Amino acid sequence: MRHPELLVPASCLEVLKTAVIFGADAVYIGGEAYGLRAKAKNFSKAQMAEGIAFAHEHGVKVYVTANIFAHNRDLEGIEAYFHELKELRPDALIIADPGVFMIAKRICPEIERHISTQANNTNYETYRFWWEQGAKRVVSARELSLAELKELRGKIPAEMEIETFVHGAMCISYSGRCLLSNYFTGRDANQGACTHPCRWKYAVMEESRPGEYLPIEENERGTYIFNSKDLCMIEHIPDLLDAGIDSFKIEGRMKTALYVATVARTYRRAIDDCLKDRALYEKNLPWYRSQISNCTYRQFTTGFFYGRPDQESQIYDSNTYIKEYTYLGIIGGRIDERPAGSASCFAASWENEDRKGESTGIGAGSRPGWYQIEQRNKFSVGETIEVMKPDGRNIPATVLGIRDEEGNPMESAPHPKQKLWVELSCEAERFDLLRRAEE
Repeated sequence: MRHPELLVPASCLEVLKTAVIFGADAVYIGGEAYGLRAKAKNFSKAQMAEGIAFAHEHGVKVYVTANIFAHNRDLEGIEAYFHELKELRPDALIIADPGVFMIAKRICPEIERHISTQANNTNYETYRFWWEQGAKRVVSARELSLAELKELRGKIPAEMEIETFVHGAMCISYSGRCLLSNYFTGRDANQGACTHPCRWKYAVMEESRPGEYLPIEENERGTYIFNSKDLCMIEHIPDLLDAGIDSFKIEGRMKTALYVATVARTYRRAIDDCLKDRALYEKNLPWYRSQISNCTYRQFTTGFFYGRPDQESQIYDSNTYIKEYTYLGIIGGRIDERPAGSASCFAASWENEDRKGESTGIGAGSRPGWYQIEQRNKFSVGETIEVMKPDGRNIPATVLGIRDEEGNPMESAPHPKQKLWVELSCEAERFDLLRRAEE
């Protein structure tokens, strides 16, 4: 049995580091051009260099997406981009366009080339073709069943790798090759600018009655006729292993660090448990189910893995995500980890309060309970939140205090991305995530 890689998306440097710490074997990212997630934050050259270095220090690989379908106007820029990537030395490039593939093969042959799902990879002859061109791995089309993947595994070279999406949003169009966004907004999904019109609400208008909208109803469930549930295979890890898949891929290069941490941590444990002892995996299924629902999702489906999906794989009544937790921030360090003199304003504020005899609970003896974060959503002093750890623990904590960078006390943290110091009622470590359960 193959030992599968857990491949996790990252939209920015913060999310990449989270993916690495929370269990990814490999991370896939996009640069500032030529990938299919142009609206993601993506990585500058400097950020990419830092991210690759961080991942490699932790034994994690980094793959860079360059999977647009290029026009003539793109090719010169792609060549320059691949020269930059040659210097940065990621572990692989994810490519869909044959012309782009040949440019990569010429400019940076030492970097592995993986074929994107956008290339419609539905059969073993296609895999063999790409192997003969020099591809190391092919990402399977999402339309393939487990039975097809297992047959494919037996008919391609043993050294060739199969990568398959196992979790995340599903596209309404064949292998993601959608034209709706281009038609409605002029933003080309195949150039990375998809506006996700499959999530919009639609109605029918009869030609002779302009402005009179007739609802599209399917079994009285509503009108979101293109809106798919999210893929989730956490309960079917043994079947994925038996199919001979080399890389379990998570979708979500637009997602937050909380989403990535939740999915990476849950799949990491499920895969490891299943490889160790399938009885252990079966025993822990309730934990996997409970944890995977802690991130934002649309309801779950198994997609095409067990044959053609039925109507229950669609959501007809809403475009609303289910959100059980709110992301508050990532632990950056404790006050006693700061370099000497770097927290002088903060220290002076403490000393002044101590001299005044105020019973703030923030004296020198309690300083190790203060942690640096960059806030993501509002929270307040006195709230009960959770510290989410890479090892699977979720520790309840009370917010005992909040201070800004200068040490001034605050009752709440309402401003996104504000750098703060937070006093918690429990121990925390660098890269732990803070989150709040929602009613």
